[in-house]
This record gives sequence, C-alpha cells and structure tokens, in this order.
Amino acid sequence: MSSSWDECSHEVKDFVRNVVDEIKAILKDGFVGFYVHGSLAMGGFNPTRSDVDVLVVTKRELTIGENEKLATVLLNVSNDPYPVEISVLTEEHLRDWKHPCFYEFHYSEAWREPYELALSNEDVEYIADLKGEDPDLAAHLTILNQRGICIEGPPIRALFPSIPRSDYVASILYDYDDCLRDIEENPVYCVLNIVRVYWYLHDGEISSKQEAGKWGRKGFPREISRTIEKAYENYSGLKEHSFEESELLAVKEYFRPRVTDLIKHKEGK
Repeated sequence: MSSSWDECSHEVKDFVRNVVDEIKAILKDGFVGFYVHGSLAMGGFNPTRSDVDVLVVTKRELTIGENEKLATVLLNVSNDPYPVEISVLTEEHLRDWKHPCFYEFHYSEAWREPYELALSNEDVEYIADLKGEDPDLAAHLTILNQRGICIEGPPIRALFPSIPRSDYVASILYDYDDCLRDIEENPVYCVLNIVRVYWYLHDGEISSKQEAGKWGRKGFPREISRTIEKAYENYSGLKEHSFEESELLAVKEYFRPRVTDLIKHKEGK
C-alpha cells in the first residue's frame, strides 16, 4: 500500500525523525534543514521497496570527521527498516546554483559496500573525497520545490532556488539514458522512469514513478501498456510480475524515438 508523508505510519515518521536527530547531532550548529522529496513526498511510498529520499542543508562544508560520522550513522540506520538516499548540500551551492550541483556528502544503499570497506580500513579521507557533482540533484530540487516536505528548517521556497527547466530536462535525461541501458537489470524502476520522462516532455507533468505508471496503463499500444501496468503493480505492491526480455526491449524501442523527437522539437535540441 502506497502513501504520502501525511498518510504514512507512525513507524515511518519515527524513522525519519530519528534520522533527523542523528544528523543534527553530527552537524550541530552547521545544520540548517532537513527535507523529504521523492515517493514519500509525492504519495507513492511503498514501505516494502521505496527509499526515504532526503536533502540536508548545511551552513558550511563538512569536515572529514563529519563525513566519517555521517557514513557510520547511515550504514546503521539505512535499511533498518527503510533504505535512505541522502544528499548534503551547502547554503552557498544553493545560492550560487549551477548544474550539476555540488554535494558535500551522499549515501544510498548502492554506496554501502565502499563505505563499509573504507571504514573497516580506517580510510576516512576516501569518504570525504566522494563529494562531488551530481546531475540528479536538479531533478530532486525541482520535485522538492513542487511537492517536497520540510521536516525541519526554513521553508523550502525560502532556501532552495528555482531550477531552470533546461537543468531539469538535462537531469531527467541523464537518468533516462541509464534506464535505457539498465532496463533488464531493473525493469520496474526503468520502465516507470522512462514513462515519466516521456510524460514530462510531452505534457510538462512532473510525476512520481507510481503516478507515471498509473497514467501509462492507457493510451499506448496494448503490449506497451501491459508492461507499464505490470511495472506499476509491482511498484505499488499490488501484484508481483516477472518480465520477458522481449517486452522490455519493446518498451525501450517504443519510447526512444518518441523521446528523441520531443527533445528535438520541444527542447530545441
């Protein structure tokens, strides 16, 4: 069963509150705010498969020690029971917006193994060196501005810049290209993400993966809509489907020329 922040269980809210408290204890007077975006903000949060997507803002750059402590905390709290994807940004990088945006710290479950290895080897400088630029942040901030949740800190509109459309398009196309490549390895995420990129380029609709899947169940050729519906049902926890290589290839080959055409004619590229 999917939910939003307003509708989610006390367990989810207590989990998020605990993450806030852990991060504030590390950043101390450098802490500015803690914000939720993604499925938990947009109404598509599935406790059995969704990440808790977070942006944290600080007054200054992080020290090596703070990076080490954040990595340790995230390794402990993420996946217990909900996976966390978090990026830490400074106020300066928000004021002087540039795509791709620079981040001070990032964690997701894809980063668990290198963090564990670095900590076990006491290589804390390796963790600090992982800061850098992330093209996904333009999309995250656009969604935050549209539908995000301020858990603690200044209001979203008072702190985060308005992201130029061109930066948002570049950001979602970066993820879209990954999905074309990885659709067989991660069919649910990739099918739904390809649909939401198409929907935005076609109609200007900023949507969650779940919303895009629901929208995409009709209006396309039957075999394409059926694969989208399967991905939607998997993501929403309604049913579990497997996917044939041929149907995933069909989705990729159906949307690729259409997305290319929309980019060419609507984005002027």
